[in-house]
Amino acid sequence: MSLTVTPLHPLLGAEISGIDLRRRIENSELAEFIQAMDGHAVCVVRHETPLTNEQHITFSMALGPIERRSVLKIAGADATRIPHHEIIDQSNISADDKIFRDGDRTLGFKRANRLWHTDMSFHPVRATYSALSAHEVPPGGADTEFTDMRAAYDALPQETKKRISTLSAEHSYWYSRVKGGGPEPTAEERNSRPPAQHKLVHVHPTSNRRALYLASHASHIVGWLVQEGRNLLEELMEHATQSQFVFRHRWRVGDVVIWDNLATMHRATPFEDTRHRRDMRRTTCREREVLN
Repeated sequence: MSLTVTPLHPLLGAEISGIDLRRRIENSELAEFIQAMDGHAVCVVRHETPLTNEQHITFSMALGPIERRSVLKIAGADATRIPHHEIIDQSNISADDKIFRDGDRTLGFKRANRLWHTDMSFHPVRATYSALSAHEVPPGGADTEFTDMRAAYDALPQETKKRISTLSAEHSYWYSRVKGGGPEPTAEERNSRPPAQHKLVHVHPTSNRRALYLASHASHIVGWLVQEGRNLLEELMEHATQSQFVFRHRWRVGDVVIWDNLATMHRATPFEDTRHRRDMRRTTCREREVLN
């Protein structure tokens, strides 16, 4: 049975029907799905009930090697809510199943996800696909916006394309956490997640389209004066997040949204995160080797 692909935006985003991620995906279905991802970069699959953690992991393994949750040392946060190391908890819920209080260190860091970013760009091996599963959704806000980094690159002036063609940026998890309003990390926290460097422009490995590779994690341009590099990064971020490049997804329980981190950036939109529960669980696949 062929999949049905319904575009949701002129540039990126499509709803996929005719596939159930709660069962094993056949090779023919997977090939169609990857083709849809290459074209649309963000795919929405709706289910009446959320995937179990096991179903979520099984589907993600079909897309590539899964990034296992790394040891992230946050002062005062020793426990985790989800035992599976393949699942990254994107919720506002603590290990004792309560909503984080305002001022909680972990919540402060999580709020940085409201900045435009690419998953795991602070790792030396880049992320490919991410799959986010909605278990609980608040009554308002908490949507996710995606921007097309392929179209953003295409729309750059030729002079800018030439200027940035050989540049690399350093990406730091902690830079974006502080930029997003989180507390200053301790030395132990910083050491638990060091920075990584990646080129600003790359050729997508399957679609062969050129794309920008940016994120709020990008702290500076390698080899440039820090402020000069940050000015360029800000200029590129403003260009890439113009409204014509952006698709917004409004969540329903049971939704699974899969996006290509090598073709997009994304961000969460605000909601009353000390009042309403938002239970979102993510898997992220990675490249098989460092390509930079």
